[in-house]
Amino acid sequence: MRNKLLTSTIFAAAALFTVVGCSSNQAVKTSDGKTIVTDGKPEVDNDTGLVSYENAETGKTEQINRNQVKSMSELDN
Repeated sequence: MRNKLLTSTIFAAAALFTVVGCSSNQAVKTSDGKTIVTDGKPEVDNDTGLVSYENAETGKTEQINRNQVKSMSELDN
């Protein structure tokens, strides 16, 4: 029983590290000169013109107008 629990825990931890390793931080540079670091890739909604992202500093989901974004690039983690 104990061996089965240990094996299950190891597999769960491996799965968690695999998922976490897939997301990379992005730098969103705005037209007013700010740089926003996001946790994962921002999503662009073409219907509304908004870019949704999770702010890496606060952990909150935020949005910005697409016309305020100068560039988006992946950061080396």
